Amino acid sequence: MPSEPTSPEHRPRWPRSVPGWRGAVLRGLLWTVGAGLAAVVSLAIIVGVALAVAYPNLPELTDLADYRPKLPLRVYSADGVLIGEFGEERRSLTPIAQIPKVMTNAVLAIEDARFYSHGGVDYRGLMRAAIANLGRVKSQGASTITMQVARNVYLSSEKTFTRKLYEVLLTFKLEHLLTKDQILEIYMNQIFLGNRAYGFAAAAETYFGKPMKDLTIAEAAMLAGLPKSPSANNPLTNPSRARSRQLYIIERMEANGFITPDEAQAAKKQELKFRSTTGQTRVHAEYIAETVRQLVYAQYGDEAYTRGLNVSTTINAGQQETAYRALRKGIMDYERRQYYRGPEEFVDLPADDKAAEDDIDDALADHPDNGDVMAAVVLEATPKMIRAVRQNGEHVEITGEGLKPAQSGLSEKAPPKIRIRRGAVIRVARTPKDTWEVTQLPEVEGAFVALDPRDGAIQALVGGFDFNKNKFNHVTQAWRQPGSAFKPFIYSAALEKGFTPSTIVNDAPLFFDAATTGGQPWEPKNYDGKFEGPMPLHTALAKSKNMVSIRVLQAVGTQNAQDWVARFGFDAEKHPPYLTMALGAGAVTPMQMATAYSVFANGGYRVNPWLISKITDQRGKVLVESQPPLPNESMRAVDARNAFIMGRLLQEITRAGTAARAQASLKRVDLYGKTGTTNDAIDTWFAGYQPTLAAVVWMGYDTPRSLGVRETGGGLSLPIWITFMEKALKGVPVMEPSAPEGVVNVGGEWYYEEYALGAGVGSLGVPTPAYENVPGTAAPTPGAPGVPYDRSLMNSDGLPPNRPAVSPSEERRSILDLFRN
Repeated sequence: MPSEPTSPEHRPRWPRSVPGWRGAVLRGLLWTVGAGLAAVVSLAIIVGVALAVAYPNLPELTDLADYRPKLPLRVYSADGVLIGEFGEERRSLTPIAQIPKVMTNAVLAIEDARFYSHGGVDYRGLMRAAIANLGRVKSQGASTITMQVARNVYLSSEKTFTRKLYEVLLTFKLEHLLTKDQILEIYMNQIFLGNRAYGFAAAAETYFGKPMKDLTIAEAAMLAGLPKSPSANNPLTNPSRARSRQLYIIERMEANGFITPDEAQAAKKQELKFRSTTGQTRVHAEYIAETVRQLVYAQYGDEAYTRGLNVSTTINAGQQETAYRALRKGIMDYERRQYYRGPEEFVDLPADDKAAEDDIDDALADHPDNGDVMAAVVLEATPKMIRAVRQNGEHVEITGEGLKPAQSGLSEKAPPKIRIRRGAVIRVARTPKDTWEVTQLPEVEGAFVALDPRDGAIQALVGGFDFNKNKFNHVTQAWRQPGSAFKPFIYSAALEKGFTPSTIVNDAPLFFDAATTGGQPWEPKNYDGKFEGPMPLHTALAKSKNMVSIRVLQAVGTQNAQDWVARFGFDAEKHPPYLTMALGAGAVTPMQMATAYSVFANGGYRVNPWLISKITDQRGKVLVESQPPLPNESMRAVDARNAFIMGRLLQEITRAGTAARAQASLKRVDLYGKTGTTNDAIDTWFAGYQPTLAAVVWMGYDTPRSLGVRETGGGLSLPIWITFMEKALKGVPVMEPSAPEGVVNVGGEWYYEEYALGAGVGSLGVPTPAYENVPGTAAPTPGAPGVPYDRSLMNSDGLPPNRPAVSPSEERRSILDLFRN
């Protein structure tokens, strides 16, 4: 047989078999290498397919070059103070050039120190994070700012391989499309930082109540700690953890050369002052902000909350805050005179105060502070002392005068629901002497509105005691009886019928039986129950004499009066043509009253109240701008001389009438107004003005009931008006209108020129003997009582003819006839 070839070229390259352990190892190695190569190829194919599928499906990023996030609707006062904000996200879009270095440095130090040097994915950072995590030390995290922008703007928060792949791809795409500054700008405006704040500008306002440009190193470091965990690092809810992260960020800022060692030490020592956690704006204008929101939403729909609209209003921030505090003080002053209704809740507290802390926290969380009316849980109570604790841990001790408002609740005989004892949730307030007193949340409501009578611009508006407790806007939505505050409009109508301030009217009893009224008999009374007989018209209005007002309306005519009051902006159908109109038995809103009194203040023009002066978008482009027309003859409601003489009558009320406290307190003569108290003191009013500012105050219960037999507009509403005007008119010069053409002054009193020297209505309802005993009066009225004055009745000399005296019985019949009209 031929022998096997032995030459090297004829030998096999690989042995068919390798005996022993070396063969097994070799075969395993070959299989491993092959499997690895196959896996690499397969992975490359999968990644390639994934990229081919995923990349075309990446969201279009070109709009990020013109970044427009959801921006809230913001409402500002006329002097630029933020008074309201609406939208799911609190956000202030701030260009990168306007973001202070201290803020960007703080963020870069903790989030991405190599942001300006890497290409979107920081591989060194990834390795450092992995090593740090293995060593269980603090790390800066592996996600760069670009990756966070990709994740926060476009991707969900789910932790899957697909989402991570999209995040990396988006990161590269962002780095290719945008500059570093553009990416950082998006991040600084987009990131969620807790408390509905998006972006660091909003966070600066939310947490510190200041613009971002004013942040210190310590404040910036505190905010920079929020992106990682807005909840866990929230300085308002978790101050210790937030403080720990703040100190670490300051150290990182120093390590990266952003601040000096001395600056770092100073920042660590700075004591931060956080904004109040109540969520309220600095100016209490919730009712105004809500009114604006409704108006803007009606025009822009849901876009109102995302377009970044900025609304400028006519509100004066200082006057608004003054109005808010004045109304609340007036309401709380009234509340101190009411019977104590008892604690709001009772909590079973363990004997040990430490063990009771959780129960106290839970109870006070359900009863938050209401401005200066604060909640507290009683720890100990005796007839001479209450010891309680507030939500912030402050201990309060109440003694002496501070116990008086709740004395009935400290009696041993007090019913269980009223008695103050350990575990009772009560309300406390600081007194002017910086002591504490027991109080309670009021049930009574109030309203305040002030506007510029020259153009109708609303200066201040408070729709109730607390917006969060009751969102019903009593200024614009509450229809209430105006009481005596309505009388000036009846007197205004009378001036056109020949009455003068000197006209003598009898303040004598009147009675209307059921047959006349069609219901219950009516015997109107004066508030004080007294009848003072004949008196001049100006005195009757100053004393708010009901009998005189009824007789005046009788002479004017109820239908004429109904038509006349509509000139001032009142709804005629809400003031039926009956004699009860003379006592303010119709229905008005406080806003209507302010508009109506403005007619007297501005010389006879009817102005419409307005609130929004300008709307701009987030870039400052003006979308809407409004300016009311200046008063002109097309807006005239009453003659200038009518407004002037009515002003003189209203001025006497604030000097020597039911509102005499006004001039006495404010020490100025240019004050005009009228008190109002309805039957059984269900509503109390004061409506008045100074030539540059008209203001109206109302108080009452939402479910109408008496405020108390001794309560009046002069006692409840007027003090609120005075408190407001005291600050609002500070520095405003005294100004009194000059007499218009067509009026003359005779003996210190003003008259229409044609009714001077004994012309016009001399007296009304005054029997002959009484009339003859009144010196210096003019001739009696023309015709019988109840007949409207008609200038056609004047004689050839242009003067009204005298009429015979009328007996009281005849006058009563004529009044009954008029009541049926």
